[in-house]
Amino acid sequence: MDTHQAILTRRSIRRYTKAPVAPELVTSLLRAGMQAPSACNQQPWQFVVITERTTREAIAAFHPYADMLRTAPVVLLVCGDLGREHFRGYWVQDCSAATQNILLAAHAAGLGAVWVGLYPREDLVAETRRVLGLPDQIVPLALIPLGVPAEQAAPTDRFDPSRVHRERW
Repeated sequence: MDTHQAILTRRSIRRYTKAPVAPELVTSLLRAGMQAPSACNQQPWQFVVITERTTREAIAAFHPYADMLRTAPVVLLVCGDLGREHFRGYWVQDCSAATQNILLAAHAAGLGAVWVGLYPREDLVAETRRVLGLPDQIVPLALIPLGVPAEQAAPTDRFDPSRVHRERW
């Protein structure tokens, strides 16, 4: 699948089969995430690979939109590392780009995935830190549950020319 096709056909998938995801594929997705651009090449990301059912259940118990973690065989947590941040605040953009790279790479590999936000909700950030034992300088941005899709979502065309402005507003 070429990049443009992956972008235009990627959909949020929240239901997964029980099929496992190969560790090599998880590494490939993390590699794609780490290829994201970052402000002044600071690369402020850290990742947590979550496969244990009890951990996935614990997160789903407090996050109101993360029930799919209960059935996803793998969940990737994308975090910002404030210790690597040279330019304050850009970690959010950098880690968001890494998250999008992972979502596109997962889709291109035939996996289903969805972006489940944490930051900037202080309650979700605090609970995620507690459950996973994250250090203070690590800020959880997003969860990405991954698996073989048990549902199909048709692509939609979201292009809206009324939102495009030329030269000035």
